[in-house]
Amino acid sequence: NHVGATLGPIAKPKRILPVAELPKTRSGKIMRRLLRDVAENRQLGDVTTLTDSSVMDLIQSKLPATPSED
Repeated sequence: NHVGATLGPIAKPKRILPVAELPKTRSGKIMRRLLRDVAENRQLGDVTTLTDSSVMDLIQSKLPATPSED
């Protein structure tokens, strides 16, 4: 609610998923593209630049199953 009131309703996240680690490149940048792919149930793109690609499996396992849209 704070984000919606401060930044506007468009910036309000649908859900928040706490995870132990984020997917980062060797230089320390967070791979937001991969986080979007997981959140939108899309096939993951290239993960070869991640320092630890297993973090994506951990994030996907914590994500609740979403019903398929027909």
